Amino acid sequence: MMLHLGRVPAVVVSSADAAREIMKTQDLIFSNRPKVSIPDKIVFGSKDIAFAPYGEHWRQVRSICVLHLLSNKRVQSFRHIREEETDLLIDKIRQSSSSSMSVTNMSDLLVSVTNDTICRVALGRKYSEGEAEGSNKFELMLKEIMELAGTFNAGDFIPWLKWMNKVNGLDARVDKVAKAFDEFLSGVVEDHRNRKQGKTDRDDSSNEADLVDLLLEIQRENKSSFDLDDESIKGVIFDMFGAGTDTTYTALEWTVAEVLKHPEIMKKLQNEVTQVVGSKSKVTEEDLEKMPYLKAVMKESLRLHPPIPMLVPRESTQDSKVMGYNIAARTQVIINAWAIARDPMQWENPEEFNPERFFKNTAVDFRGFNFEYIPFGAGRRGCPGITFAMAIDELALAKLMLNFDFALPIGVKDWDMTEAVGSTVHKKNPLLVVATPHSC
Repeated sequence: MMLHLGRVPAVVVSSADAAREIMKTQDLIFSNRPKVSIPDKIVFGSKDIAFAPYGEHWRQVRSICVLHLLSNKRVQSFRHIREEETDLLIDKIRQSSSSSMSVTNMSDLLVSVTNDTICRVALGRKYSEGEAEGSNKFELMLKEIMELAGTFNAGDFIPWLKWMNKVNGLDARVDKVAKAFDEFLSGVVEDHRNRKQGKTDRDDSSNEADLVDLLLEIQRENKSSFDLDDESIKGVIFDMFGAGTDTTYTALEWTVAEVLKHPEIMKKLQNEVTQVVGSKSKVTEEDLEKMPYLKAVMKESLRLHPPIPMLVPRESTQDSKVMGYNIAARTQVIINAWAIARDPMQWENPEEFNPERFFKNTAVDFRGFNFEYIPFGAGRRGCPGITFAMAIDELALAKLMLNFDFALPIGVKDWDMTEAVGSTVHKKNPLLVVATPHSC
């Protein structure tokens, strides 16, 4: 579908064939990003991976991310953090469900486990409530950033309407949060630099390298073929929070909600987890490889609820032809991953939550090779953090199924699956449950 958003031509892609053409056949032509003013201000002139224009800087930063930060080996090195934080999740649920009548806000707890895990991996410490001074301020800042990321800015499409942002307060909001986030990340980088030089009193007995440490090491030893400045480091860390925490949490929340809504699926999943774990008291990451049904449940949840239903827009760098249609240079391309994953031409009973569909076609995966199923995008601009995100979500889901049975609070007749509007689609209302110890 061709649109004109003000002066900007845009194409919305809603079929697997067209997505394959854009993200595979002509991926190079469509690998640029349009300049979007709000992320550009917040992310240091788009010096990150997600919003950076296609070019040498983007290639180098993405290479650092893939090879040094999010490789399979590196993801495995943070395994103990995932296990510790998911154990804490289980403890918190036990504490909040002291009686059979207690109602637990699962949404809050799932936000906490994803944020805390990613903070420890990226920054070496947690910023959740009660864990650090200024924790509430940090959480509010992240919430404001994600809200602004999903805000429509008319000035990007109709330049003479930019004045509206001064009147409605949007410019002031963006400037305020951009300044606060810059100060926060600058402090984090400086703290890590001083700690390396022994100029800080912070306890570093763990002697564990987090992602900021790794980026500073690359900067110091000039391991990359370009100048990795502090703004690029802060941009990469921003992506871990912006693209990392929000999407990881959203995927986990929707998966838990769908499992709870379908008790027969929850029972199958609990049986698989219990059988694999056996006499052990805890799930380990090795166990996850023996849980095909759990992986199918995660896949099906991501099909129905891709965290970013409209993928981050691409921009064509030259005139081209797609599916017989002429696409001019500098056309924005918006890929509707949500619509593609519910296309009845590709999926039988697409509105039904049915994990078994992935046993019929085990080759379909979310890593960008099957264009009917692209919750993390595909091609050069595909998400580099898939392995990292799934490691958190799968482990958390398995531990929830091993330890608890879940039911609706008294007086509630059905699970609320209403979606919120935004660039990342959360549940509109919190996931409230009654959790009791799982009985085999």
